[in-house]
Amino acid sequence: MKRMKRNLVLFASSLLLLLLWQMGAVILDSQILLPGVGPVLSALLSLTKEAPFTLNLFSTVLRAFESFIIIVLSATMLGIAAGRNSWFSLMLKPFVVVLKAVPVMSIILLAFIWFSSGTVPLFSAFLMGFPVMFVQIEQGVLHLDKNLDQMCDIYDFSPRMKIHHFIIPSLMPFFLTGARTALSMVWKVVIAAEVLTVPQYGVGSRMHLAQVQLETEKVLSWTLLTILLTALGDLLFDAIVLLSVRVKKAKDARRVPCVL
Repeated sequence: MKRMKRNLVLFASSLLLLLLWQMGAVILDSQILLPGVGPVLSALLSLTKEAPFTLNLFSTVLRAFESFIIIVLSATMLGIAAGRNSWFSLMLKPFVVVLKAVPVMSIILLAFIWFSSGTVPLFSAFLMGFPVMFVQIEQGVLHLDKNLDQMCDIYDFSPRMKIHHFIIPSLMPFFLTGARTALSMVWKVVIAAEVLTVPQYGVGSRMHLAQVQLETEKVLSWTLLTILLTALGDLLFDAIVLLSVRVKKAKDARRVPCVL
């Protein structure tokens, strides 16, 4: 019942947003400034029928996925090392602070000077998402319960048991928060970099081309696809997390002996 209410509220708010959009289009009465919902959906349908549509979509998804994987692996390893060693954390601090402070556009423009247009989105997304993930993992290590750590030593837990039963569960909330935030940031930075650098294929490249040709309905169509990609990424992320939790519960249940 509670889930149904949440879905109804979500549906109503989405419907209100579409209504406001349509009202704005009617008031402005200009296809260039703000086309209505109908023309944008029609343009979106026509885009899906074009030959390079899948290639543009796949190129953006691949860049985002590659950036996200690199962020997760590097930030997790370095974050754990920084959390366990204050000197290493201090050494990385200027690098992390600079990345957090530098504007996204500055990084994209500099990367465009250094790399090819296809590499810029991946590189820029990594630099923007890395500090978010790194800080979360470092904080997670710093907040490990020392009493539980001592208890593991008292009961002579093996390194494998300690990692599986103490460290991973303790770090998981920080890991999920960092990964979710980094993933949302990756989508935005990748597409922004594509808009500026215009690689041969990519959602951002098509948005730039549509903007140059004053095809606002196509710009909004690609924007809707971007929102859909972000939403699907979040849903996939949640599904993986839920599946891992259920698998862990099933394994734990099998370990518990039945008491008659």
